[in-house]
Amino acid sequence: MKTCPSVLEAIGNTPLIELVRVGRDFPARIFAKAEFMNPSGSMKDRIALKMIEDAEKEGELKPGRVVLEETSGNTGIGLAMVCAVKGYRFIAVMSEGNSPERRQVLQAMGARVELVPQAAGGKPGQVTGEDLALVEKRAKELQEELGVFWVNQFHNPGNCAAHHQTTAQEIWQQMDGKIDFFIDVVGTSGTFTGIATALKGKNPNIQCWAVEPATAPVLAGKPVTNPKHVLQGSSYAKIPHLWQSEVCDGYLTVTDGEAIRAARRLATEEGLLCGYTSGGNVAAALRLAGWCDPGARIVTVLCDSGMKYLSCDLFKC
Repeated sequence: MKTCPSVLEAIGNTPLIELVRVGRDFPARIFAKAEFMNPSGSMKDRIALKMIEDAEKEGELKPGRVVLEETSGNTGIGLAMVCAVKGYRFIAVMSEGNSPERRQVLQAMGARVELVPQAAGGKPGQVTGEDLALVEKRAKELQEELGVFWVNQFHNPGNCAAHHQTTAQEIWQQMDGKIDFFIDVVGTSGTFTGIATALKGKNPNIQCWAVEPATAPVLAGKPVTNPKHVLQGSSYAKIPHLWQSEVCDGYLTVTDGEAIRAARRLATEEGLLCGYTSGGNVAAALRLAGWCDPGARIVTVLCDSGMKYLSCDLFKC
């Protein structure tokens, strides 16, 4: 095994694990990309490195400049890691509704954390689009006040490109191109759009399905009955800028309870300690496995580590 000159070279090349225990009662096969095994614990390490390096190449980011980003935590943590290695000061703007472990990790990695109160009636652990709008407003204010470089993951094309160029290629190689379905929860849409466009470029017959909260299926064009849900960092009840509906073949919804139960099963049956969105992805994969053709191969993503949710209700009985 080769040595790495920094932790940045350890990003990517995560395992693809078949969930034979969780999926044992279904004729289809479910495979999960273990993105929580990236160095800082989530798939966002990939986009953090890509967006920073793109900014450096384009001359937008030079030594001594401060980096700013609005984040639910994972992208911020990935950026804190990248900035630590590259020597940039980093400011993370995030909602108070995100789990406290995320801000603690950010601070431990040297980031300045700017917490934004939730909108009226907000509940910790359930960050809504309204909460996110307040975070974005504060990020814009800080950018204007401090003249910093704003990464802006919700609009940054490097978000999609990172997954198109790395995650999707790894999945294709690990599955030997034998993929019937790809499904994923949509947040910024960087992961879904990047992977779906790459996989369909290789085989247009691969079905790519978006996963949404049962109470906020906005991508499917259905009414939002409750924007508050546990899928932190995703599904803000609005269509993200990076979304490309033409690569989406269908939509699946999951309830909070289904996401939580699936995450707990991942931990106790597969030994995989992951967060809410991973649970949501697996819950959706199990539903799909119940009615697709026998032997079909379903690929999804285990987005981040469950270590960031120990203060939440996720693993509390």
